[in-house]
Amino acid sequence: MKNYLIVGASSGIGQALAQQLALEGHQVYGTYQSNPTTSAGNIQYFPLDVTADMDLSFLPDQLDGLVYCPGSINLLPFKRIKTAAFLADYELQVLGAIKVIQQVLPILKKSAQASLVLFSTVAVQSGFNFHTQVAVSKGAIEGLTKSLAAEFAPTIRVNAIAPSLTDTPLAAKLLNTDQKKEANAQRHPLKRIGSATDIANTAAFLLSEKASWITGQIIHVDGGMSAIKQ
Repeated sequence: MKNYLIVGASSGIGQALAQQLALEGHQVYGTYQSNPTTSAGNIQYFPLDVTADMDLSFLPDQLDGLVYCPGSINLLPFKRIKTAAFLADYELQVLGAIKVIQQVLPILKKSAQASLVLFSTVAVQSGFNFHTQVAVSKGAIEGLTKSLAAEFAPTIRVNAIAPSLTDTPLAAKLLNTDQKKEANAQRHPLKRIGSATDIANTAAFLLSEKASWITGQIIHVDGGMSAIKQ
């Protein structure tokens, strides 16, 4: 049994991953900000606001993995995005991750096989209209991933997953009709929208010893969008 911290475990990808790890017999420490969730079985939930002072004293003395899930999807023309909006996304997605990593680093170092998983987006390396606000913060996450992978090797592996549009509450406004779902599905070579489980499966693999020779990678789980042009 291993101990995992999932920041943002009350919905979407974080929830799917927490449930998967718990079913595998691991102890999961999940956090939520605005979606209170009751602890059950191998999953314990704790409130956490990553933009404020954080108390992570609920964690055990040793942590084997950290997954940082908080994010946002705000699609607007560049000229309409206020500076404050860029800063808010950066605080949530980048500074929040940095703060958590710095706090848990001592207990991650106690593990013989620690793994850290962050989240980027296909839009960073592919480039899409109206994705500036999303891509700026997630681009920073990709830089953070590679830098930490170099600094923490060989004791802690660090990787990021770059999904395409995934059917989660975060993307609800973009997928709130059958027509939107079908149109977005057709943009992908595999002709469907990704599910939370699709992404959680990859995160669980990166946490596991099956990925023990993988670090510093940006893993594209995007239905082929970043690699295939049709």
